[in-house]
Amino acid sequence: MTATVASHRKPRQHPLAALTGGGSRSARTARTAATLALAGAATAAGLDGTGQAAPQPTPAQVKGRVDALYQEAEVATQSYNGAKEAAERAREELSRLQDEAARRTEKLNASRTELGTMAASQYRAGGIDPTVRLLLSADPQRYLDGAAVLQRTGSHQATAVAGYARRLGSVRQIQRRAEDTAERLADTEAALKKHRVTVVHKLGAAEQLLNRLTAEQRQRMAGRGGAHAHGGAGQGRADRGTGHGHGDGLRGGTGPEAAAAAARAADPRAARAVAFAYAALGKPYVWGATGPSAFDCSGLTQAAWKAGGVALPRTTYTQISSGPRVDRSQLAPGDLVFFYSGISHVGLYVGDGKMIHAPHPGAPVRIAPIDQMPFAAATRPA
Repeated sequence: MTATVASHRKPRQHPLAALTGGGSRSARTARTAATLALAGAATAAGLDGTGQAAPQPTPAQVKGRVDALYQEAEVATQSYNGAKEAAERAREELSRLQDEAARRTEKLNASRTELGTMAASQYRAGGIDPTVRLLLSADPQRYLDGAAVLQRTGSHQATAVAGYARRLGSVRQIQRRAEDTAERLADTEAALKKHRVTVVHKLGAAEQLLNRLTAEQRQRMAGRGGAHAHGGAGQGRADRGTGHGHGDGLRGGTGPEAAAAAARAADPRAARAVAFAYAALGKPYVWGATGPSAFDCSGLTQAAWKAGGVALPRTTYTQISSGPRVDRSQLAPGDLVFFYSGISHVGLYVGDGKMIHAPHPGAPVRIAPIDQMPFAAATRPA
């Protein structure tokens, strides 16, 4: 009896064989997954059985990644600025259309009242003119279809009905345009929200990377970074109070350097734009800002040329078309200089190979060489 029972027992398997051996397809799948999991764990642990942390990036690597994040944020900022400008135009248009629809509706109601008076008068007289019956139709489209015929009859009633038909058509047209504008506004506001999220995400990622550096590393980076100096949020305000001259590229004013640059400008408007840019030195960068206390790059150039009496569009990729192109060798103070292949950054040229620009958060409005970034093109606003 003992031998019989033993002959029906399943042979014992080695623990590894239980993971890699035979069985049903689902069992084999589960065993394979478990094997891969064990292999992954072994690899992660390393040959010595301990995990290895990823190496800390060097300050140069951090700077490279932060610069890239700021540039990506600038691209998103310009998209945000464009969407914001489009949304403002759509709101203004929608408001105008709504006002126009209200005015035309008021005239339509006056026409309806006039026709109603005619109908009541004719009813008391024993009948209703066929032209007024059109007003009482359940299908308003018949007003439009019959307006030309009615006008040809020459009667006062026909003229009144034809006028009502025209007003009805114009009200409907304005209402359709208002509906289309409202839809466009909704789409633009959705894009605005998307670009805002992107900007905040990129800037937040850059700040996290900077926080991994020591204060000394950040200071060294700021000292040699120029346009890409990554100081603290309050650095711009501190620089304005140090009393340094224009040589530090940060302090605003109208000193000899500003006067000399304005004197070399292409015309008086450009001279005023240059003077404005010098006065803005040291003011903080804030994405989406157009002054007077803070700027982003295209907000600064727009405000500077506004001071010169020229209305520039809001974004870098529209400002580049605000005047004729200028060869780099022919640059004059006041010209707009653009950078990167996507035209995502702009500065105001002030002569001697330098510009005034708003770099990015933590780097206030400053003077910087134009060869600090990939030069793309230059424009002289007209």
